[in-house]
Amino acid sequence: MGKKRGRSPRRQGDRDSQKPSPLTGRLVWNHSTHLPGLIRILERLTKVDGIGTVTPAVISHGRSNAPQFRLKVSVPIRGGFKLIARKGKTTQEVFVITHLSKPQLETAIATII
Repeated sequence: MGKKRGRSPRRQGDRDSQKPSPLTGRLVWNHSTHLPGLIRILERLTKVDGIGTVTPAVISHGRSNAPQFRLKVSVPIRGGFKLIARKGKTTQEVFVITHLSKPQLETAIATII
């Protein structure tokens, strides 16, 4: 019988080195399509103190037109807020896990955009 081949087991130090810093959040990539310019803004948002996980979600098309890119805090969710990103006739939901209040999050978004 030969040895099992495959990946070597991780050492504890390897696992710890891959965790993000507690001062920065994390951006989840679960879609291949995003609004133009959204990822750049969300990457900046993850650097704000108090922001945990940022997850872009469903893309949809509406009737009204937003000529400028907008990112608005929508409703509270468990552990954070849902944001709505709009550009043109396209909207995209973004979920943010944070302990910031709604006004604090709105201020952080305003300084980034």
